[in-house]
Amino acid sequence: MKEFLLIITAYLIGSIPTALIISRQYFGIDIREYGSGNMGATNAFRILGAKYGTIIMVLDVLKGMLAVGLFYLMPFYISNEFERTNFMIALGLSAVIGHILPVFADFKGGKGVATLLGMILAIQPVIALTCIGVFLIVLFLTRYVSLSSILGAVMLPICVLWIWNEDELTYRIFALLVAAMVIITHQKNISRIIKGAENRVPILKYRDRKNKNKN
Repeated sequence: MKEFLLIITAYLIGSIPTALIISRQYFGIDIREYGSGNMGATNAFRILGAKYGTIIMVLDVLKGMLAVGLFYLMPFYISNEFERTNFMIALGLSAVIGHILPVFADFKGGKGVATLLGMILAIQPVIALTCIGVFLIVLFLTRYVSLSSILGAVMLPICVLWIWNEDELTYRIFALLVAAMVIITHQKNISRIIKGAENRVPILKYRDRKNKNKN
């Protein structure tokens, strides 16, 4: 019963509509009515700019970390590694589902990438930092948040299955499912990237102006 209540709590944490709150508070708009129509980091960067996009991304990451941290309220899971991993994944996924289908925002949320990252940071920080590194490198080179998210997610099963070769079967399956989910939820972004129609985030304006002047 306690586990069920904590999973519900994790879902409610994930349901906090950070992008919606900030877009209404500081811009007087519903971010879901602009751009791609969701509350994900990609759309936040595109519509609200780099400053508020970063704030929203960080807050969404913290939602995943906080949700996973709920396992500390159950002492049994602290000393049992196998059960702990499974319970942490359950808590984290509940938060991700909350972000995608938030009860506080008419079940219209984002794609859950940032909350997934927070979840992985709480469970396996070294692997998560590797995925973040891939995300930042791709973002610096392309300025596509969507492409950065996809390649960062693909890096997760690469790390879990081959680089660190994690033994926990649940974690291996989870890593594969995460990569598949991120790719599936970014199908429209992939299509726009191929067509050259995907928007780039305005985080390297100085570099872009410099390159433009050279041309």
